[in-house]
Amino acid sequence: MNYENLLVYRLATTIYDATEQFCKGYMVGYNFRRTVEQMTQAARSGKQNIVEGVLEKSSESCLKLVGVARASFGELLEDYKDYLRVNHLSIWNKIDSRVLRIRAFKENVSNPTNLTNLSNWTNLCLDKPEDFANILICLIYKETYLLDKFYESLEKQFVEQGGFRENLFKKRIEYKIKTKEKIQ
Repeated sequence: MNYENLLVYRLATTIYDATEQFCKGYMVGYNFRRTVEQMTQAARSGKQNIVEGVLEKSSESCLKLVGVARASFGELLEDYKDYLRVNHLSIWNKIDSRVLRIRAFKENVSNPTNLTNLSNWTNLCLDKPEDFANILICLIYKETYLLDKFYESLEKQFVEQGGFRENLFKKRIEYKIKTKEKIQ
């Protein structure tokens, strides 16, 4: 499986890039240093754990890492909500037309990250921290939903096909049976 073709990876990349841009634009100053580190590391961790999980041979490890990615994006979501709350800015309601527009957006397969088009496809202003943070909140909700679906599909695959250790053990038993037959 090529992780670069996965929607969860492409959206994670967009979220990571946008988080870097948000922090550089709105979290400047020594008093935000720790928060910026936490936010960028949570965004990076979410993206990188998808990569590491998909590259793992072990289904168990893959599932665990996808779960870690999900948790990292949950942490990042709370940071954006905190930013809006502390700065007395509004968090958009899930039925807000802006939220619905973002939820309806489909990732462009030919563009590995849609960050360059973020303001175009949302028709919102990235120069406003309230808009920018709310866009990211919407994208993170979308990402965690997709990660939940991805996790479910990996879990189903594990149940139906077994895991790495189990399949390796089957190959070992088959080898021993074949080797024993050749000796007799």
